[in-house]
Amino acid sequence: MSTARTEPASTGQPPDRERPFAWLRALGPRGRRAFAGAFGGYALDSYDFFTLPLGMVAIAAHFGLDSGRTGLLTTVTLVVSAVGGALAGILADRIGRVRALMATVVTYAVFTVACGFAPNYETLLVFRALQGLGFGGEWAVGAILVAEYASARHRGRTLGGVQSAWAAGWALAVVVYTLVFHFLDADTAWRVMFWTGALPALLVLYVRRHVQDAPEAARVRRESAERGSFTGIFRAGLLRTTLFAVLLSTGVQGGYYTLATWVPTYLKAERGLTVVGTGGYLAFLISGAFLGYLTGGYLTDRVGRKGNIVLFAVLSAVCVVAYTHIPAGANGLVLVLGFPLGFCMSAIFSGFGSFLAELYPTAVRGTGQGFTYNTGRAVGAFFPALVGFLADGWGVGGALVFGAVAYGIAVVALLGLPETRGRELW
Repeated sequence: MSTARTEPASTGQPPDRERPFAWLRALGPRGRRAFAGAFGGYALDSYDFFTLPLGMVAIAAHFGLDSGRTGLLTTVTLVVSAVGGALAGILADRIGRVRALMATVVTYAVFTVACGFAPNYETLLVFRALQGLGFGGEWAVGAILVAEYASARHRGRTLGGVQSAWAAGWALAVVVYTLVFHFLDADTAWRVMFWTGALPALLVLYVRRHVQDAPEAARVRRESAERGSFTGIFRAGLLRTTLFAVLLSTGVQGGYYTLATWVPTYLKAERGLTVVGTGGYLAFLISGAFLGYLTGGYLTDRVGRKGNIVLFAVLSAVCVVAYTHIPAGANGLVLVLGFPLGFCMSAIFSGFGSFLAELYPTAVRGTGQGFTYNTGRAVGAFFPALVGFLADGWGVGGALVFGAVAYGIAVVALLGLPETRGRELW
């Protein structure tokens, strides 16, 4: 089995003297095609995820749902994503990164479209759960694919670039939401939103024709006697890493998905914004998110994986409290604070792809990253559900403060994990 080695992060030319996109050029032609495939997959993964939060008010009205059952739609997606992520990780270690990537994209696209045909709440819940199978695996597989092309020196920025695809997909979803809900009645519009989730099928054609696994990763996988398995990431030497990585993922994603799920509802239900107004406010949030991913990717290479997470966990918690305690009528302040909120809650993710990849050897890298990231997402999914059940009594704004608690959990988890900046993957 291959083992990782650590080299000084400051070898060669200092990062701040490099040209802006040196990390992208350093990937080479094959690496850039892999980056495009992973970026597109994650952007469309994001798009398909946000079809639910953006249509949540209309869906709740159509099926007569209370806040608790509405929040459960997101929770079941994230819980099942743990299964999908873990299975996709094992597939990535056994059949290759590219094949596993295509399987995850097809799965989340098919079941997102199916959601648009749901005749009742129970069917929608089942389809949304099945969508979580593909949703859970795509990021982990795509991140590993790109991480294995990237050098240790550029890996944080490179994976931060992949992570920024989430904001791109989110923005596309908001644009489509604004148009669809403007021109169609709400009972039809939410279904159309789900039907547009067929877009990822086009990406699969590109990936199949143009993207390949990193040659060194493919060689190590062929020559290794070990194949991806759950027992491999719980063996002596990796057990502690796996447990604390799950806790870290739980905290970061619990905070993030609480906000991603409930901020649109908060803006409409408690701030009184229209569909177009909500889209405008979310534009500030998403712009901050996109720049946050890129900035966090740069910082994770400069201050380390752990330093970047601590910094933005603290700032995200502060922003959550500030954003949800703005006085009534001060919607201008809601608009302004949306940018730093989006920036901080996204920048914390930028180091995840490189950090988790660097914690595991090649033979179980897919399994390790898929399991820890998505198990954390599943446990963290109970934060949006908790907000949903508390919202009827506390209001959505008051209940959202629980997102700040999740970020505190992330900081505690870092005490059990090593710093991996500069670590090579072979």
